[in-house]
Order: sequence, then structure tokens, then C-alpha cells
Amino acid sequence: MPHPVARPPRRGRLSAVLAMLAALLGALALAGCAQAVAFDRAPDATDADCAAVVVRLPDTVAGLAERETNAQGTGAWGQPASVLLRCGVQPPGPTTDRCVSVDGVDWVIDESDAPNYLFTTYGRTPAVEVLVDNDVVSGSTALADLSSAVSAIPAEGGCVAIDDAPIDPEW
Repeated sequence: MPHPVARPPRRGRLSAVLAMLAALLGALALAGCAQAVAFDRAPDATDADCAAVVVRLPDTVAGLAERETNAQGTGAWGQPASVLLRCGVQPPGPTTDRCVSVDGVDWVIDESDAPNYLFTTYGRTPAVEVLVDNDVVSGSTALADLSSAVSAIPAEGGCVAIDDAPIDPEW
């Protein structure tokens, strides 16, 4: 008579298969997760107006998927992150830098680090800055996608043409 082969109990085998399946699914889920985008929060990121902006941020900007961030008042899109937003920065003062209006929000443009462009809202407190990698996405497209959220901060002023700027007699 053949010698019987010892088999683990059916219940034990099923538990082992389920444990392996759970471990595999967990590994796949972790492999699909990207790390949070690291930020230094802006000085006024805790302002209630920043909270109003953040809850209105879109899931995609210029076709790029939203990413998790590690700081209050921030947003990021793309893999790697190509659009970065921080709310609560110091509003810019009068400037001769180029200013554009996108969907009712005025933005001052810092082009000094092209192709990375820094856009900062003008005439809103607290201000919002958006850094865009123009090699990946158009700044105007990104701003169009973000302007609705940013407009949660009331406008107190806006850009004017140099010829329309008020003249300060002390200049």
C-alpha cells in the first residue's frame, strides 16, 4: 500500500493563498503610489482664503494628474511635478514685470529662470504663486485651469498699463 502524503488542512492552504494574494496586491498598490511632493509652506498658508483655494483645486491641470503634497496651502500636478502651486506668499508690490490677466485673475510673470516660469497673483492677499515647467506644459493653459480656484481670494486691485498707472509725486 502506498504511503499517504501529508497535506496541510484545506483551510490553512486557503489562508496562505489569501495572505500571498493580499501581499501581492499591497505591493502593486504601493508601486503605483508616488511620493508626496515636498514643499515649504508659504508664510500665510494657514489663511482661510488659502483653504478656500485648495478645496477648489482641479484634479488635472493641463492634462496632468494632481499629486499629493506635504504642506498646507499647496498643490502639484504631473509626474514628475511640472505645475506647483503655493498659496500664502507675500503679494508683489508695484512692478514693471509683465502681467497677464487669465479668466479675471491677474498674474505677474517672472521669466528669469526660463523655461520655468513663476506666476504670482497680483491684487490679491494672500497671493498665490504657480511655478510651471514650460518644457512640459504651457503656462497659460495651467493658469486657465487654476484661475477658477484662485479667484476664491477676492481681488483688491489688478494690473494696469504703465501709462495708466497712478503717478506718485514722491517718485
